[in-house]
Amino acid sequence: MTKIKASIIGGSGYAGGELIRLLLFHPKVEIQQVTSRRYLNEPIGLVHPNLRGLSQLTFTSIDKLQPADVIFIALPNGNSMAIFSKVKPLARKIIDLGADFRLNQANLWQTWYRQEHQRPDLLTKFVYGLPEVNRQAIRQADWLACGGCEAMVSILTLYPVIKQGLIETDDIIIDAKMSSSQVGSQPSWSSHHPERSGVVRSYKPTGHRHTAEIEEQLSVFSHRQVKVSVSATSLDMVRGILVTIHTKPKRTLTDKDVWQAYRQVYSKEPFIRIIKQSRGLYRYPEPKILQGSNYCDIGFELDKHNNRLVLIGAIDNLMKGTAGTAVQSLNIMFGFDETLGLKFPGLHPV
Repeated sequence: MTKIKASIIGGSGYAGGELIRLLLFHPKVEIQQVTSRRYLNEPIGLVHPNLRGLSQLTFTSIDKLQPADVIFIALPNGNSMAIFSKVKPLARKIIDLGADFRLNQANLWQTWYRQEHQRPDLLTKFVYGLPEVNRQAIRQADWLACGGCEAMVSILTLYPVIKQGLIETDDIIIDAKMSSSQVGSQPSWSSHHPERSGVVRSYKPTGHRHTAEIEEQLSVFSHRQVKVSVSATSLDMVRGILVTIHTKPKRTLTDKDVWQAYRQVYSKEPFIRIIKQSRGLYRYPEPKILQGSNYCDIGFELDKHNNRLVLIGAIDNLMKGTAGTAVQSLNIMFGFDETLGLKFPGLHPV
């Protein structure tokens, strides 16, 4: 069976490591090259010890990249735009996991990322990589910008109730609980163990960068202006994001109304699960049991006293929030079964 050839730029980070793990076991993909400046010529198992003995790949230089069918870019924000001219001739399909091409307007990028965009001419040429709400565009895309992890879980949780017109769209509050792997593999003072261990740290009460991404995408998909307020709190966990979203219904709702909204939009989605149980320990979405999986679990609760609809969404930020969605998008772009390489259900207990 002929396999497509894939290369990964920035394979030594956490997102790059997850891409390698997924693609090593993908039945229709062969990893051709993986780059890293810091670990040049070192085996991938040195940086990603879970991959020891699974591959003879070593990290190479971006200057030595050969043409491939698809190239993933898994670099820190601001780097993809700088190297895009070099990468573009090497592959017809490019999937960027960073933030450089997620927004359609250069002025929004400058406002939220506090730097001038180097390639504003490319912003409208990238397709936003979130299959559940943008599948047809992904199928036809050559260049894909994967969403941010907190943005993707928030969009997936909100999209059906906005699409079905159940909630007001001008005052949505997103309370996001974040894990440590979201900030990447480079250590800092805030990630130093005595400072990080045991924390419940409010690090972005306002002004989270993903605000612009959430508003832009939901406004496009719902054909109405959406405004959100995001507060982010860092927790003592390595993987996962949990969002608790407070919304105002447009009318009196029942559980059945909300169930129907999600079922109408997500009934055929392989990686969306609606979780609202009356028994058991995990009655609502929880990121712990999603580790390593590509699922997004969504739940809800109606607050009749205050006429609110509270939505809950959970993902593994390195999977559905990054590498998993990138591989899901690759499957769509190349006409593969969308679930190839992504059927791992997570572990319990963890």
